[in-house]
Amino acid sequence: MNFSVYWQHADAVSKTLYFVLLAMSIATWTVFILRILGTRQLKQVAQDHLAQALSALKAKLAPLGFDQRKAVAEQALLRQISVEKASAEKGVSVLGTIASLAPFVGLFGTVWGIFHALVAVGKSGQAGLAQVATPVGEALIMTGLGLAVAIPAVLAYNICVRFNRTLSNELQDQAHGLLIDTMLQQESSTKKVEAEATNKSLVGGQA
Repeated sequence: MNFSVYWQHADAVSKTLYFVLLAMSIATWTVFILRILGTRQLKQVAQDHLAQALSALKAKLAPLGFDQRKAVAEQALLRQISVEKASAEKGVSVLGTIASLAPFVGLFGTVWGIFHALVAVGKSGQAGLAQVATPVGEALIMTGLGLAVAIPAVLAYNICVRFNRTLSNELQDQAHGLLIDTMLQQESSTKKVEAEATNKSLVGGQA
């Protein structure tokens, strides 16, 4: 079962399927490498964006009540977490699609190759095992290629999903910490303002 022999006897459909699988493999490794290289940077950027989103609201939170400040801060954090999760999931759906489709593309190539091999054997009038085994075996190469594309795509997809889940948990933890710190700072600022107002009123009353 020589691939070069199979390639010489393959028709346009089989060659097209081969290039489709090749494109799927290139896309898989490209997306996976980009996700791995950007993992640490994406985590740091996402955490910085959370802090910036809450810092931008501090001035607007001051005149609100405690419950209102908490609700506004929570919504701002949840919105930013959603944005960061959407950024982290770019390309992951491509990996899942390739992992699902690649085996079927390879299987279709095998079926197509076997069909043409059997037609060629029928035309030759020689239906012995030696005449059938070689072309059928060569057609099975497409199944192997489909699996060779699908298996790395599945592994890459699972790794990226696990990274995204870890990132989501870390962002949730940081958001809770930022929310607590912001509420405590706002509460202490409010109490300080109220105390100063009380002191001024007392001084005015004594005068």
